[in-house]
Amino acid sequence: MRRPNLIIGKKHIILACLTLILGVAIYMNYAFASTEDITSADLHADSTEAANYGDAEFVSASGESDYFSQVRIARMTSRDEAAETLAAIMGGGDLSDEETATYTVEAVNLSKLSESESTIESLIKAQGFDDCVVYLNGSTANIVVKTEGLVPSEAAQIKDILLTEVTIPTENIRIFEVK
Repeated sequence: MRRPNLIIGKKHIILACLTLILGVAIYMNYAFASTEDITSADLHADSTEAANYGDAEFVSASGESDYFSQVRIARMTSRDEAAETLAAIMGGGDLSDEETATYTVEAVNLSKLSESESTIESLIKAQGFDDCVVYLNGSTANIVVKTEGLVPSEAAQIKDILLTEVTIPTENIRIFEVK
């Protein structure tokens, strides 16, 4: 009787680690997100002006706590979909070593962005802000902060917190205020 070959290669170990990392990132997003219903979540504001360090914009929101919950759920949903897509692509088994490495880097970056967003949000809240949501995509950062009037020094403080965690050009950092 012939024994099955149980050799585990580097590729298998990398795929298992990535699957584990994606699972942890998805679980963390799920655990930290609220389960309220989404009615509308629109973070992006149309603006053609260049933002200066310390500038902030106002975003109106109906139902302050609902806004932050809805945005977190929308962010979690989009990240989960991206993670599922990466897992499906990597699970196909028809990838070259180069493609596997590329998707591995994408999966790790996605996990790092999620972790950085959570860390930055916690640090901003620790500075006395009621609530905030951070969106990172690698080259830009959008931060929505709940406050009753964001002064330039507070905006600069928020940007400093962001820049200690990630490297993004200051002209690509936008802060939006929700009252």
